[in-house]
Amino acid sequence: MNPLDVSSFNHRTEKLSTGREYHFIDQLPVDYKKGRTPTLLCVHGFPDCWYGWRYQIKPWVQRGIRVVVPDMLGYGETDKPDNPAEYSTKHLCADLSAILDLLAIKKAVLIGHDWGAYTVSRFALWYPDRLLALVILSVPYSPPTLEYVPVKTIAKMAPNLSYQAYFEEQRSTKEIESNLNNFLRVIYRGPNPTQRLKISQLYKGPEVLSRIHELDFYNRVFQQGMNGPLNYYRTAFYRHEEELAAKLSPNLPPDLPVLFIWGTGDTTTTSSLIHKAHKFIPRLQDFALEEKGHWILVEARDTITDKIAQWLEDLAMEARREKAHL
Repeated sequence: MNPLDVSSFNHRTEKLSTGREYHFIDQLPVDYKKGRTPTLLCVHGFPDCWYGWRYQIKPWVQRGIRVVVPDMLGYGETDKPDNPAEYSTKHLCADLSAILDLLAIKKAVLIGHDWGAYTVSRFALWYPDRLLALVILSVPYSPPTLEYVPVKTIAKMAPNLSYQAYFEEQRSTKEIESNLNNFLRVIYRGPNPTQRLKISQLYKGPEVLSRIHELDFYNRVFQQGMNGPLNYYRTAFYRHEEELAAKLSPNLPPDLPVLFIWGTGDTTTTSSLIHKAHKFIPRLQDFALEEKGHWILVEARDTITDKIAQWLEDLAMEARREKAHL
């Protein structure tokens, strides 16, 4: 498993019980034992793919963990429906549950970054019985709401999220596709204040993809189209209606261990949002990465890898101690 060689990972493409075809990495440790070896299901955000976890997969596998990393719906080699309604978190979580079914995994640790963080947090509401623990990166938990608030309204209240209102518009697909290389350079290689998309308000910090071939890889991935990835920003109404109909609780399960990691240089993660998340997650632990930005999987790759692995090992040790006292 070489982070610089995509072919060195174990790629699979399977049709799920939900009817969608997903591409994913499925990496087993040498001493894998069915039913006993823990599984990490890693969910990427926007605009990314399985490759965003390239630095974490091998170290986690070497620690005796099975690591499963899908291209999420609309990305890479996974299906790309045109209808934004297909990208609601209810549908995405059903797909993730179907991946676990396909692999005969009853429970897993879910880890998500960016949109992936939002998705795995919702997974804890839709499928709480399938989780061992939850790790969310960069995007704090936000609970379901009784009233629908349009994206444009949110953007007016929080100007640093104005890019979401633009992404919600259908015109953004063609505009970004026509200027894809520059868009990706703004996202992945540091903000350029002359860029029209003002992403500099969101992504601060050093150039996080210094190797040119990595940028080229993402370029090839998104040459397949940006409609799927941008559809995630067009699902707010569908998400709200589905969550309201299901009467989802705003609270995560009280016995669910949750770790939240963020970079202090990421302007979308504020102390007020983190404080709010604690109200809805009884077992929430949060960890700040000083002066790191949004792309912590790369910016702080070793810290992320080690922190999550150690946290999971501590949970396993705690569970063994509790079992011994029974």
